[in-house]
Amino acid sequence: MKLWDKGFSTDKKIDTFTVGNDRELDLLLAKYDVIASTAHAKMLAKVGLISDEEAKLLVKELTAIGKSIEKGNFTIEDDFEDMHSKIEYILTEKLGDVGKKIHTARSRNDQVLVAMQLYLKAELSEIKIQTKQLFDLLMKLAEKHQKTLLPGYTHLQIAMPSSFGLWFSAYAESLIDDLYFVDAAYKIADQNPLGSAAGYGSSFPIDRSFTTAELDFATQKYNVVAAQMGRGKVEKATAFGISSLGATLSKMAMDITLYMSQNFNFISFPNELTTGSSIMPHKKNPDVFELIRAKCNKVQATPNQLILIMNNLPSGYHRDLQLVKEVIVPAIQDMKACLEMLHFSLKEIKVNADIITDTKYDYLFSVDTLNEMVKSGMPFRDAYKTMGKAIENGNFKPKRDIKHTHEGSLGNLCLEEIKKKMEAIA
Repeated sequence: MKLWDKGFSTDKKIDTFTVGNDRELDLLLAKYDVIASTAHAKMLAKVGLISDEEAKLLVKELTAIGKSIEKGNFTIEDDFEDMHSKIEYILTEKLGDVGKKIHTARSRNDQVLVAMQLYLKAELSEIKIQTKQLFDLLMKLAEKHQKTLLPGYTHLQIAMPSSFGLWFSAYAESLIDDLYFVDAAYKIADQNPLGSAAGYGSSFPIDRSFTTAELDFATQKYNVVAAQMGRGKVEKATAFGISSLGATLSKMAMDITLYMSQNFNFISFPNELTTGSSIMPHKKNPDVFELIRAKCNKVQATPNQLILIMNNLPSGYHRDLQLVKEVIVPAIQDMKACLEMLHFSLKEIKVNADIITDTKYDYLFSVDTLNEMVKSGMPFRDAYKTMGKAIENGNFKPKRDIKHTHEGSLGNLCLEEIKKKMEAIA
């Protein structure tokens, strides 16, 4: 069944090519098409396009379809083009002519738009919850290990003292920046497009304010052409949000992979969180973190994929836009999986508390030792040269009893202030 069926069929190859993997992806979106169709049926009755009794029958059957989706019993067979055609088929099979009335005053275009935006709102909310859970764990680890020193690096060269408290809370605060992007995407998705039909509105006297309230949108996308132009744009906004998260998680996964190696030996994880080698019995590989790194890097490519699909399209609907679904939906699922696995794994992290006792880390303290000379009255440039000569001649003696006090330094992590920033957005 096709919603655009006029009594003749298209070539099988055309069907296969144009439908693509829509059926598989629509299993994730069908719940939201049912929710939107329910609101639409109620609106049709409110404006007198169908009777109250017909609306009740439609809502009853849509509720039943929704329950079958929740139980995992809903399928989209090859006979159907997508979730929309399958749902309308069920309604028609159950209700006859009443079922056929559900498509009054709407197009598959605004059906796709509203279902996708409801889906994105739900997924972005879930991503926000998962991000906050990871944030809370990182802050807990920062508090626990705030006095445990960790070498800081620039250019992968030993640089200055850091701490595990500084490292954990750095990633925690970075997540706040990521949520600013996620929130922006949510605001774009939180505009009701239902009623824009094929992108030019309808001659039926529909009530878009009613469906906006019924579907819990903050507002509606008023201009019907603008609503249609939102297709792809809202997915791109979401892609930027999860891409920002991906950059943070990928960087942390890279740090963890380095820090787990024998050359660093800064952290470790229980055996059950690592994998082995088929021939090297000593191996404890960071496969989970390598996959988080790779998946998050793939997620970071999502905005560019969407830009390339949508670039230079004129206003109005074009079939190109079908492809945004197969880009954004898997990216969202990957991001959620990465957030879940990083949280799951970091709960078991073990920190090496004796890293900097190794003499190879003596140079970490060159700047602090130099600063003591400056505090004693020596000009900074003279102290810098004096310290440089001492290092060159092998006479450097590090001052290890460091004291950093300014906001955000390893001696003053400002954890409570960072928590307040998160509370303001979460």
